[in-house]
Amino acid sequence: MMGIIPAAGAGQRIQPLGCSKELLPVGSRTVNGVQRPKAVAEYLVERMIAAGADQICMVISAEKTDIIRYFAERDYAAQIFYVVQQQPLGLCDALFRAEPFARQHEQVLIGLPDTIWFPENAYRAALDAHPEAEVNLVLFPVMEPAAFDAVVCDQLGYVQRVEVKKPEAQSHWIWGAVTASGPAFHALKLLWEARHREDLFLGDLLNAYISAGNVVRATHAGEHYMDVGTLEGYRTAQDFLRAMAEHPLPHAA
Repeated sequence: MMGIIPAAGAGQRIQPLGCSKELLPVGSRTVNGVQRPKAVAEYLVERMIAAGADQICMVISAEKTDIIRYFAERDYAAQIFYVVQQQPLGLCDALFRAEPFARQHEQVLIGLPDTIWFPENAYRAALDAHPEAEVNLVLFPVMEPAAFDAVVCDQLGYVQRVEVKKPEAQSHWIWGAVTASGPAFHALKLLWEARHREDLFLGDLLNAYISAGNVVRATHAGEHYMDVGTLEGYRTAQDFLRAMAEHPLPHAA
């Protein structure tokens, strides 16, 4: 199983920073009995490893060598390696930079490194809920779905459409993570290329994938979702983790 983390974005919504946005300190971790700041991207890495990923590919820009340095200084139960996205050409372009490596894996996990979500086992919950699914969107409830990719699905969990940052979103459930089989991820890349690589957002490509007759499932596994890529979201995440440290969530253990 392999995880793909697109981390090449400039983070303009929360600039200026002295580091890549994926390394923003949010919450803490204990090292040799001492509390140390924890980078936001580390939460996603931990969730992917907990789900069974033994390799994680981070897609970065040439300027983000601080990400390499940060993760090289720590030991993880997965091999972390890097692919460079030379130009900021959107999420789909970033994800498919890792496709030559992902196609060899039975399962591929996708997540966004400037988000923190609970429960921590949402990937595994999605995989267990629909083990046959070629593409499975892990859904989280949010108050303002227009800022994200809202997902509309039927009562059986089959995705009908993804509403990409639509002002009048028909669902308050958004995709915050994705699981896909290696062959399905390869098929998504082929479709993206057939569409002349015009899809910047994954939601638009998924709509085309569904329109072509493919099945996309959804799992309402999420409970809390925080976008740390904005100053407001960063403050929310800090407050949430501070409160959770005092009163742990039942699913966060």
